[in-house]
Amino acid sequence: MNQEVRDLASFEDARPDNIEMLAEVRAGLLSTPKTLPCKYFYDERGSDLFQKICDLPEYYPTRAETGLLKSMAGEIAELIGPGCQMIEYGCGSSEKMRIVLSALIEPESFTAVDISKEHLLVVTEALSLEYPDLMVHAVSADFVRPFAVPAMVGTGLRVGFFPGSTIGNFTHEGAIEFLIGTKEVVGPNGAMLIGVDLKKDERILHAAYNDSQGVTAAFNLNLLARLNRELGATFDLCRFRHDAFYNAERSRIEMHLVSLSEQTVTLGGEVFSFQKDETIHTENSYKYSPGEFRALAARAGYKTTMTWIDTNSLFGIYFLQPQT
Repeated sequence: MNQEVRDLASFEDARPDNIEMLAEVRAGLLSTPKTLPCKYFYDERGSDLFQKICDLPEYYPTRAETGLLKSMAGEIAELIGPGCQMIEYGCGSSEKMRIVLSALIEPESFTAVDISKEHLLVVTEALSLEYPDLMVHAVSADFVRPFAVPAMVGTGLRVGFFPGSTIGNFTHEGAIEFLIGTKEVVGPNGAMLIGVDLKKDERILHAAYNDSQGVTAAFNLNLLARLNRELGATFDLCRFRHDAFYNAERSRIEMHLVSLSEQTVTLGGEVFSFQKDETIHTENSYKYSPGEFRALAARAGYKTTMTWIDTNSLFGIYFLQPQT
């Protein structure tokens, strides 16, 4: 095994290459309105910035979900049972996974899936040392697309873990398509444990995505810096600003990068023009009521076995099992 992954049971690198990234970015910049895929936020710096966002006083989702997991970890462990095989989609720092792992009954294996290879290796090697009896696998991939899951051993439940309300980044139809795909991973007897942000006062939402320290703005703008570095684009970061707002009609936060002037940007030998105040739509974060999310899961072929809501009604965690 490669020295850099010596402590892991396995490592698989299936990330999109620069040719694929260029094609996706080009398609987004040619669309109306312009868009960029949010998955490309997560290079090494983007992953670090997102961890800082999670610690911000305005950013309630991490605190709410973490507190809920801590209070319900025992119930979750009972539902999952012994000898389970956990798979985390978009693992990030895996801090929430640690809460679950520490409560589980002799878990058999953990597979972390993340598009940021550097961040993934740091996190999974640390976990393999913290849980020496656990088989830890790392898969660097875009989890929206099919990826190979390492061979699992044992007969315990296979459970997908998708925290952080990342499912809110999908459109409703995209979320359904994603959930349908997870059934192929966890199997007909498996389950999904998913964190979902709830609808709430718009002022709370606005503050969470427009923090006073400007970390979310730096995270958004870092996407352009990555395109400059990896694809040779010519974005001038000083000529764009971060903007995030709640679209009440669609029940979602929208993140945009706003052009501060009329300008052009070169990418892949093509020139892309921007008008003053024209935006690049970089991310959505849909918010759901508990009933809305249960209905969405049902459309994907899942039944909701259990729902947990924090005491402030900010965040929900759902335990889903394939319908028989």
